[in-house]
Amino acid sequence: MATSSCSEAPGQLPQDVYETVLPRWRSAIRNVILKAVECESPVLARMQNRFRNPWLDVYFLYTSSLGTHTFFMIALPILFFFGYHDLGRGLIFVLASGIYFSSFIKDLVCAPRPFSPPLTRLTIGTHHLEYGFPSTHSTNSVSLALFIFGHIHRAYTENSAMSDLAYCGSCVALVIYVISIVFGRLYLGMHSATDCIVGVALGAGVWGAYVMVCDTMEGLLSSSSWTVPCTIVPVCLLLVHFHPQPVDDCPCFEDAIAIISVTLGAFVARWHSVYAGVDDRLLQTVMPGGHGADWTFGEKLHWCLIACLKVNVGIIIIFIWRLLAKSVLHLVLPPLFRALALCFDLPNRRFYTPATDYAHVPTENGLHPIPSVIDLPSAWEVSGVYAEDTRGGSVKRRGRGTTTKQDLLGKGMADVTEHPDCQSKELENGKGTAHPGAEVKHYDADVLTKVVVYAGIAFFAVEGVPVLFSLMGWGIKPW
Repeated sequence: MATSSCSEAPGQLPQDVYETVLPRWRSAIRNVILKAVECESPVLARMQNRFRNPWLDVYFLYTSSLGTHTFFMIALPILFFFGYHDLGRGLIFVLASGIYFSSFIKDLVCAPRPFSPPLTRLTIGTHHLEYGFPSTHSTNSVSLALFIFGHIHRAYTENSAMSDLAYCGSCVALVIYVISIVFGRLYLGMHSATDCIVGVALGAGVWGAYVMVCDTMEGLLSSSSWTVPCTIVPVCLLLVHFHPQPVDDCPCFEDAIAIISVTLGAFVARWHSVYAGVDDRLLQTVMPGGHGADWTFGEKLHWCLIACLKVNVGIIIIFIWRLLAKSVLHLVLPPLFRALALCFDLPNRRFYTPATDYAHVPTENGLHPIPSVIDLPSAWEVSGVYAEDTRGGSVKRRGRGTTTKQDLLGKGMADVTEHPDCQSKELENGKGTAHPGAEVKHYDADVLTKVVVYAGIAFFAVEGVPVLFSLMGWGIKPW
């Protein structure tokens, strides 16, 4: 077991910290995964030494972005802008389930990624700051591939809408996609085989669950009963509240907040469109253009112009909502939380500072201007952790000093010995209160802010923006 330093990824604090802080059953599961990581890390290092080359580095590094939350969060609104509502809701269910449950397990088990050294770790963005078990990329890629395959297979067998060549080509493309993502996690040193196997199994399970509940889910969302929002809202908030507390400062919880909030907004928007009669009147309109199979050049150009306008205007509206909602909520929530704290104890997570301990949320904290699940700007920064390798750069990490049992048990901040290369950054105590002088990285207001902002983004993408397009005469469905 490696010693703790601020250059280490989550899951690599001293072993006795996890045994003390975690319940016995969680610690037992972690020890099993830890042994697998310790055994597999040298094997992965030997594989890298044998197969690594610059071309494969670039290929697997950038194809990994096709399994990120950011990619899906950009692509999903466009489906709703062009009338593919059923497809969009299905994708939200599949991706939300995979992301939430994989992040839930990560924070539950607190298992590290493969050790570097001996292997070399390549990554885009901040995924290396999360725990390793299981692989969310593997979960997403498998569930997405199976979801798309289900639609392709139905189009081929039931509707005869695809040729044999197109069907076989689509299946091959999906297989290549899954192999590129899953094997890429091993090649890049981001996950062990155990992480990927469990991630693949979880992705298949998520898709299987969707197949079983999709008709029932669509039937409920298409009803106008108030039971739907009265059930969805508390369930989603409870999923956020009962997300496990990690030992390290891991961003998995932020992933869970974002994707659950997107699900909340999308499903409530679907219910509201039916309840208000918007679905039949405004969400079934067709974009202006040609009719039938023969389109003139002018009609094609007109259609393309409207399509580009829809994408750009829709994304701009989402940006504006994000900025305005974040600013207002960061202004309103802290004093509201402080007032409520006088009446009763508010729930708070470790590493999240309560409103009673700060005056306001700094503008650089919380949500960034461009929407993604975490930070879209940082999601495209390429970085690497290299063992005995001069080709890489440095990985940007959440700084943290040495953590003691006393810190994590909430008994106050003890004097700790900082790593010589680290800046002095101490963890919050068990109730999330920052030690005086410590750098504050998370605020309790951020949690509810993200819930409202991401739910609002989904609501605008699913109902608000498409209704606007219909009223403007731009239509929804492409043809």
